[in-house]
Amino acid sequence: MTPAIKAPLLPNQDPSSSSPEEKHGSFSGAIFNVSTSIVGAGIMAIPAAFKVLGVIPSLSIIVIIAWLSNVSAGFLMKSTVAGDATTYAGVMKESFGRPGAVAVQVITMVVTFGSMIIFSIIIGDVLSGNEKGGVIHLGLLQGWFGSHWWNTRFFSLLFIFVFLFLPLVLCRRVDRLALSSAISFLLALLFVVISSVLAIVALVQGKTKSPRLFPDLNNGGQSFFNLFTASPVIVTAFTFHFNLHPVGFELKDPLQVLSATRVSVILCATIYSATGLFCYLLFGDSTMTDVLMNFDESSGSSIGSLLNDVVRASYAIHLMLVFPLLNFSLRANLDELLFPLKIALVNDNKRFFGLTFPLLISCFLAAIAIPDIWYFFQFLGSTSTVSIAFIFPAAIVLRNVNGISTLREKVVASVMLALAVATSLIAISTNIYTFTETEEA
Repeated sequence: MTPAIKAPLLPNQDPSSSSPEEKHGSFSGAIFNVSTSIVGAGIMAIPAAFKVLGVIPSLSIIVIIAWLSNVSAGFLMKSTVAGDATTYAGVMKESFGRPGAVAVQVITMVVTFGSMIIFSIIIGDVLSGNEKGGVIHLGLLQGWFGSHWWNTRFFSLLFIFVFLFLPLVLCRRVDRLALSSAISFLLALLFVVISSVLAIVALVQGKTKSPRLFPDLNNGGQSFFNLFTASPVIVTAFTFHFNLHPVGFELKDPLQVLSATRVSVILCATIYSATGLFCYLLFGDSTMTDVLMNFDESSGSSIGSLLNDVVRASYAIHLMLVFPLLNFSLRANLDELLFPLKIALVNDNKRFFGLTFPLLISCFLAAIAIPDIWYFFQFLGSTSTVSIAFIFPAAIVLRNVNGISTLREKVVASVMLALAVATSLIAISTNIYTFTETEEA
């Protein structure tokens, strides 16, 4: 039997009551919200991970991480319904006290805020272009209208933040974002379909690049350790756990979110595999860290102008619609950290707007100041996201404060924890070494 849930995420009435008129989120909405939480900017770096890891290791890692993500989601929700918590931080507090709750809140805020910045950087690249390695990649606005002051990175992002992001982040229930999440997920599918068709056509015509099935280790130790900087990119692409509780606790039965999660993880693993393989076939070793920049006429691509624009525009719009989901989790965790004893955020206008506007402004300024996404993905994947997706859920199972963990779950959690910590430490060390070498050069 599932233990009774004490309170909904966003109560509008006495949480102990069970009015038949209480509104719940839909199962399909949960699938779209979880899927959209997974398929964010991470998909753009998957082809670059294929270039570093090779095809077979990349596909294998995607399958393994997808399975582990689904397992860790089950760990979280099983521990939640066995206790009194209704949030990720609440579960950590039950297991590790106030320090555990603060740790997951801070790391979740780092991940969500960092991801929001990454989204904004990519959107800026698509709309207003970027310069990488001395090569200028034109944005959609420059390609359509020429270069003007109003389609520079600053003004194009300012327009998006004010007229699109702001209305969406003012939504107070995550289920109200189900429609935008559905549209966002369909746009991601459109990107995958077009990329796949282009790769298949190029394959038939003999124009595809020759992919490496396994990583190139000819450079010795450095090439080997580079594998550990690419793997966290895939971990980042499967980190959705910060939205698991908000989505689950708006359903009639919070455990239904686990079924939605299984469907979402399978869908997203398929999308990642197809995107990585077909984009790597298209661009080979010229695959960039943000593959959208490969769909740019100035990069030497033979892709037609129309498809070129459709690919980039569809995914930019997808990221725009994912943005409010991350903001929802960021705002909720910051509020829970700063005001743990206050009434629900949805019922306090002063706190709601007081958190929403500073977060949005900070994200805008960071997106203007930071030029590249690859280092963001590496450091997020090797530190924060691996903690949220694997380390914390495994630690909760091993702590077992409610006495519900089985021997099998403890074994899986132990392996998950060991792999996550070892891979993370190697990746962090390699990132620091690579960064210092680059600076000295």
